[in-house]
Amino acid sequence: MFENLLPPLNNHNLPYPDTIHPIVVHFVIAMVLFAVVCDAIGYFTKNPRLHEAGWWNMVFATISIFIAIVFGQIEAGLSMPYAAATGDLNLHTLIGWSLSGILAAITGWRYIIRLKSPGKLPAAYLGMNAALTLLVLYQVYLGDRLVWVYGLHTEAVVEAARAGLVK
Repeated sequence: MFENLLPPLNNHNLPYPDTIHPIVVHFVIAMVLFAVVCDAIGYFTKNPRLHEAGWWNMVFATISIFIAIVFGQIEAGLSMPYAAATGDLNLHTLIGWSLSGILAAITGWRYIIRLKSPGKLPAAYLGMNAALTLLVLYQVYLGDRLVWVYGLHTEAVVEAARAGLVK
């Protein structure tokens, strides 16, 4: 019924030339990690400009993660995952959605800190940033496995899945 409304899928099993999720998500990763580094250096050097850079990177990372999730959900749905890949894909999806909430909460906390004591960050916030960094790095690891180990959205895997060679 709706098949006629959708564009045809290409060799990557996508309606557009290549995956968009990795492009957007790399901005999120870079902004989060840069914010954490700016905040840590700013904490030890007492440089409020670094706190400001950290704040704005967290804001844009929080907005961007939702865009990354939208494309991630679309591309996961079109990825034709086979049995070996589904566990990592499901975990990557769960952590991605969780990270959106965690990142929004941390950014909200950061906003309150910014209003109450601009230029200063509590050590607890830096600890949460460290935990966030570890979670982001684990999510990167899972995303890398989906591409480099399982080959989702690569032409060879799409061809094999279409031919019924992987299940």
